[in-house]
Amino acid sequence: MLEFIMHPWPWWFSGIIISVVMFILLFFGKAFGVSSNLRTICSIAGAGKKVKFFQFDWKSQVWNLVFLGGAILGGFIAKNFLSYDLPVAISEKTITDLAQLGFSKPTGIQPSELFDLKNIFSLKGFITLALGGLFVGFGARYAGGCTSGHAISGISNLQLPSLIAVIGFFIGGLVMTHVIFPLIF
Repeated sequence: MLEFIMHPWPWWFSGIIISVVMFILLFFGKAFGVSSNLRTICSIAGAGKKVKFFQFDWKSQVWNLVFLGGAILGGFIAKNFLSYDLPVAISEKTITDLAQLGFSKPTGIQPSELFDLKNIFSLKGFITLALGGLFVGFGARYAGGCTSGHAISGISNLQLPSLIAVIGFFIGGLVMTHVIFPLIF
């Protein structure tokens, strides 16, 4: 069993687990969403005194904060105690395409040319990470949730705005991958 836990899970098994979690949340009338925790945290910190958006009953969302804490703790445990720290398995074609853009073969889960701490201190790395974070944060707030929230929770709740958002995420991802990313790197 430990051997199964320590290796990447097949897509179908992860899908079953996500489905079970979604059914449990739907049963209890809850909607999954990690980015909505930012609103809750800001409300707890007192932002509701200045901005009307943060004036809501944050105590009704404590369960989501517990979920977020569990996800962070679970990720830490999985990375530090239940994994073999092998490089991510990607196709040779992807490795070749990334090499043409100046990225080395992966030695971990993320490309070090983007996510290494030393990149924060270079101008290009800082601007790339800062703009990326700004776009992700603004996009998640403007779209009423992040990619995971819309794709997993919103679509499972049969919400048309979530379907439209997910289609937009895919279009944006394709434009980023095939147009903007090659211009940056």
